[in-house]
Amino acid sequence: MEDFIVAANLSALEAMKKLNATSEKSVFVTSQKGKLIGSLTDGDIRRWILAGKSLDTEVTEVCNKVPHLVKEGYDIQYVKSLMIEHKITCIPVVNDAKQPVKLLFWTDIFGAEVESIKKDKLDLPVVIMAGGFGTRLKPFTTILPKPLIPIGNKSIVEKIIDKFRAHDIKDYFMTLNHKSKIIRSYFNDIEKDYNIQFVDEPKPLGTAGSLKLLQDYLPDRFIVSNCDIIINADYAELVRLHEESNNQVTLVSSMMHYKIPYGICEIDKGGELLEIREKPEYNFLISTGMYVLNKSVLDLIPDGEFFHITHLMESVKTKGGKVGVYPISENSWFDTGQWEEYNKTLKILSGE
Repeated sequence: MEDFIVAANLSALEAMKKLNATSEKSVFVTSQKGKLIGSLTDGDIRRWILAGKSLDTEVTEVCNKVPHLVKEGYDIQYVKSLMIEHKITCIPVVNDAKQPVKLLFWTDIFGAEVESIKKDKLDLPVVIMAGGFGTRLKPFTTILPKPLIPIGNKSIVEKIIDKFRAHDIKDYFMTLNHKSKIIRSYFNDIEKDYNIQFVDEPKPLGTAGSLKLLQDYLPDRFIVSNCDIIINADYAELVRLHEESNNQVTLVSSMMHYKIPYGICEIDKGGELLEIREKPEYNFLISTGMYVLNKSVLDLIPDGEFFHITHLMESVKTKGGKVGVYPISENSWFDTGQWEEYNKTLKILSGE
């Protein structure tokens, strides 16, 4: 249970590190005397970041101070209904002093009775950008197209589609260029419970140029994903944020934490040392390669020209449109487009 307990005097950043290390994506904040103060989830961190607030503040400012809990002697049926209704996978059991004495996990309560929390359905298509050459994954991509490189017993792109299928999304478009015949042949030969249409890029068009080819086939709102990223997130919540924020584009970003293992020298223009900062730490939001787009932004993409998604977002902002961000934790994003990250992802996800 200690892995899920966070001291109230920790910063939100330190608490987030502990949160990222848990399988349940939730931790519980307690006072010095062990009294439950609140719970902390990815959603709490995301709302704090979107409010423009610092992660250096104490976790007690960020956490949910009215967490779901049960007392000793709890009714198991009540726990089940609480978990299903609020879509939570971990509930603390507290004593009369409101100190956590036990944690109830979804798998412990339901076992094989209920496989997992059902995700909200989404009625919109997904465009998977699969026209790249995969140069960072050579020599694999000399033989196989990047989307078909295996993770466990499935290809990367099937793992991506599985995440969307959890929301009952049935319609997919895939833009192709490099080794397109192999990709078509593969999908024509496998059993699948979804519809997929292929669109060939006559030439490489960048990370957004090929979207123009789909302008007549897409609805008012759709999701775009690179073919080499796997993201564990609530896509329904992502779409809700996009709609409620009146965004034209919403990009999924991952919080990345970097610690420089050296002293950093600050100097003036003449080269005189001002100070040395020992092993500083930095936090960044990194673009993951997944987006929600309104169809209207496709009017900003030139026909038949190389055009990146960054160019599109710049054009949207220039026209007065809104580009939003949906932050996720560092451990929710798997980038399989380079060897080091591919091998890391392989170890984590090959058993799925």
